[in-house]
Amino acid sequence: MSVKINRDEIEKLLPHREPMLLIDELINIKKLFSATAIVNVKKNSFFVQGHFPDQPVMPGVLIVEAFGQAAAALTAHGIDKSEYENKLVFLMNIEKARFRNPVIPDCRLELNIEAVRSHGRVWKYKGEAFVDNKRMADAMWSATVVDRK
Repeated sequence: MSVKINRDEIEKLLPHREPMLLIDELINIKKLFSATAIVNVKKNSFFVQGHFPDQPVMPGVLIVEAFGQAAAALTAHGIDKSEYENKLVFLMNIEKARFRNPVIPDCRLELNIEAVRSHGRVWKYKGEAFVDNKRMADAMWSATVVDRK
């Protein structure tokens, strides 16, 4: 059975809200190991007007942000709620980010993410982004869980 969570459940795990909550769904969840995040990139997405007029492209930095949100949701979903209450996940570094093809609205961007390792409050992840089975981007990054204050 494939575990998945919807946007309402993601909002319970992440502090992000519109317009910066980028992931719409987390599917194929393997607890604390991997998942696929769905980002519905729309023609009315907040970045379209300025990036770029008449030829919209999802900014690479937002693809990286979506990777980070997906990883934070995967981690928060997998750990005990008492461990995650009053905590935030912060991006620490980004390694080897590559943007291979432009992500053009209207599309379904699928982010396949995997937790590579964890050491205390520091987690390392890798991910690949696809539209219609075509690789759009990939990256490795690290994040840490910190107290909300």
